[in-house]
Amino acid sequence: MKTLFVHPSSLMYSEIYLRLEPLGLELVAESARRAGHEVQISDLQIFRHKDFFKTLENWKPEAVAFSLNYLANIPEVIDLAKETKKRLPECFIFAGGHSASFTAKEILEHAEGAIDCVVRGEGEAITPRVLEAAHDPDCLRTLPGVCTPAGDGPAPQLVENLNELHPSRHQMRKRKKYFIGVLDPCASIEFTRGCPWDCTFCSAWTFYGRNYRKLNPEAAAEDLARIEEPGVFVVDDVAFIQPEHGDALAREVERRGVKKQYYLETRGDVLLRNKEVFRRWKSLGLKYMFLGIEAIDDDGLKAHRKRITIKKNIEALECARSLRIHAAVNIIADPSWDERHFAAVREWALSVPEIVHVTVNTPYPGTETWMTESRNFTSRDYRLFDVQHAVLPTKLPLDQFYKELIKTQQVLNQKHLGFAALKDTFVMAAGFLARGQTNFVKMLWKFSSVYNANRQLSDHSRPLKYSIGLPQVHAQGRVDSKLLYIHQAAATAGAHGQH
Repeated sequence: MKTLFVHPSSLMYSEIYLRLEPLGLELVAESARRAGHEVQISDLQIFRHKDFFKTLENWKPEAVAFSLNYLANIPEVIDLAKETKKRLPECFIFAGGHSASFTAKEILEHAEGAIDCVVRGEGEAITPRVLEAAHDPDCLRTLPGVCTPAGDGPAPQLVENLNELHPSRHQMRKRKKYFIGVLDPCASIEFTRGCPWDCTFCSAWTFYGRNYRKLNPEAAAEDLARIEEPGVFVVDDVAFIQPEHGDALAREVERRGVKKQYYLETRGDVLLRNKEVFRRWKSLGLKYMFLGIEAIDDDGLKAHRKRITIKKNIEALECARSLRIHAAVNIIADPSWDERHFAAVREWALSVPEIVHVTVNTPYPGTETWMTESRNFTSRDYRLFDVQHAVLPTKLPLDQFYKELIKTQQVLNQKHLGFAALKDTFVMAAGFLARGQTNFVKMLWKFSSVYNANRQLSDHSRPLKYSIGLPQVHAQGRVDSKLLYIHQAAATAGAHGQH
């Protein structure tokens, strides 16, 4: 079956700092190709809607699959699905991905028949079966993790063997458009899936049911060796949780003589506990890491259930500096903040050399805060659920909240963008331009055009076409996390993964 896999457009944050290779979509597309289907991938982070419709006209796919990892992309995908159905009435249209897994029924209702099914959970193993059953509704609704307007199948199933998955990187056009910061261009890779922690604001652990699985080091290193880009972003939720796995990966990378620069995400306590692993990866090219600090005081960390103290987080930043690994950190701005809270964060951000990002506390489907806070929503517009807008009541007037937020985010602009960055990266930037790579250089000057308090405020006034559904039961206090899980079954150990 001719199948077009589609990644939706960039969100606000990624208009500046990054544009990541859609690794998940590549993995699903390659699974379909190996099952005998003819596939293409359309990445609307790079291409326009008109390019998508041109592909529909010229290639005439028999199926179109939309990736919905981000909640804010749901309205765009629904509108694209409706227009696709108008142009190709016989085309089978389905969606999947992280956010789609938590909102499957709402997506089907919004689509009004334009989307034939939504796939919940990991998509690599089930997608070929979905395509086989595309025109057999009775069979389709019996498949694990598949939701249709006529009914739902059994619970989603985890991929049995992560080592057998391969991304369809060769399908991607304009690969040089993918970057993160100074890693320009940059590919993506995964070494593990899942997260064993249970932060209240996060849905990564509820998606996987707190399963944590590792790829075989040989298989992961082989995939890494095939990557042509000089930069690699490791997509793991928390890198190198288990030091023996990190060491085994390093050993395989060393054996193959792979030379790359890496950007990864991890936790402060993991960095401190496994410092020697990170030191080894520094020698292999680890240049940047993202640390989810989230708060600058212990009360804030406790509220997010980070299970770490501010003292340990500061120690982790010092550790990264000692290893000469550049760190970026995130602070979550709560809608309850007043001017003093924002000022304190600005003061702290200016006192440390790290890149400090500020995002807005946003309850997402699949998180505990979704169950406890959604009754208080001031907006149910999917497009505002992007951690850059406030969807809960703000203590300050909303326009003032955004002014304080932008003023705080501006610290990043002052320290690390524009002439401040160019001064330190002139030779590097010149090299990028000489090779035709413009992503990083363009990033340096885009802050003010993207981050604007008036723009964010006006986004609340856009006509509302699709309203996000609310949980049927609002929880008080601690939530039974198992009710939020997408994947319930535990993964098996060894080459298939491990807790």
